[in-house]
Amino acid sequence: MKSMDAEQGASPYRVWPAEPASFSTRRMSPLRHNINEHPLFQLSALQALAHELMPAGQCRFQRPGATQGSAFVHEPKHPQGLSIDEVFARMEEPGSWLALYNVETIPRYQAALDRIIDDLRPVIEPEQPGIFLVTGFIFISAPPSVTPFHIDRENNFWLQLRGRKTMNVWDCADREVIPAPGVEGFIAGGVQTPYQESFRARSSEFNTGPGDGVYFPSTSPHMTRTDTSWVKPGDGISISLGVNFYTSVTRRTAQVHQFNRILRRMGMSPSYPGQSAAMDSLKAPLGHWIAAARYRRLGAKAPPGAY
Repeated sequence: MKSMDAEQGASPYRVWPAEPASFSTRRMSPLRHNINEHPLFQLSALQALAHELMPAGQCRFQRPGATQGSAFVHEPKHPQGLSIDEVFARMEEPGSWLALYNVETIPRYQAALDRIIDDLRPVIEPEQPGIFLVTGFIFISAPPSVTPFHIDRENNFWLQLRGRKTMNVWDCADREVIPAPGVEGFIAGGVQTPYQESFRARSSEFNTGPGDGVYFPSTSPHMTRTDTSWVKPGDGISISLGVNFYTSVTRRTAQVHQFNRILRRMGMSPSYPGQSAAMDSLKAPLGHWIAAARYRRLGAKAPPGAY
C-alpha cells in the first residue's frame, strides 16, 4: 500500500531553514537540506547534463588565476579547449571550475527545482508572494578555486552538495559595501561593484559541507572559496547549487531602482526601496515604463528581474 506522501507525489528531497523561528526572506539565513542525495545532482548525472547544456552555451568556464576580487567573467569555451568529458575526467585537478547555467531549461531539472520552491512556499510567500522564474545554477570545482564577489537580481537558496566551500554573504542593506548608485547600476545595466578586501570584515561567513546551505535575498553581495584542507584521494570536488527565484517584491524593488537611477542622474538623492511605501508606489510604475522604453530603444532583451 502506498504512503500518503507517495500518493501525493511528495519528494523525499527537501530544503528547510536551519533556524525556522527567525527565518525571513528579507535577510540571509542558514539552511539545511538533503538535496545532495538527489540522483539528478550526482556527478555522473551532472556530466550528462553538461552534454545537454553545452550546445546552448550554458556550460561556463573560468580562466585560471581568478581571485575573489576578479571580475566575474566566465566563458562558454574551456580555456584549454577541453571537451566536456575531458573536463570531468580532470575535474579533481587543482583549480578546475565549471558552472552549469539555467539548468531549468532541461525538464527533469526544472521539475526538481520547482519541487524545492514548492516545498519552501510556506516560508516565502507570507513576505514575498508572486514567485516566478525559478532558475538553477550548479558550480563544480576543485580547490583552490573561487567564485568572485558579485550581486544578483534573484533571491537565492544556495546549497552545498559535495565537498566543502566557504560562502561570504553581506547584508543586502549594507550601503557601505555597495552604495545605492551601485545597486541601481547593476539592476539597470549589470555593472558590478569592484571588491575591496576591507569588505570582508562586514560579511557573514558560512563554512559549508553537504547538507548545509544559505538563503540570501536579491542584491546581497556574496562570494565563495574552497581550499584543500578537506581534500582526500577520490574526494576532491566541490559541488554547489543555487536555486534562484523572483517575486512580486523583487520586481517592484527593481522598478524603484530603475526610477531612482534617473532621479540620481538629475542630482537628487532618492529614498532607497522599502523606506517609503508611498513613494515606492509612485516610483514603481514609472521605473517599469522607463526601463521598458530603454530596452525597446536599444533593441535589447532585458535581463530577467531588471524591471
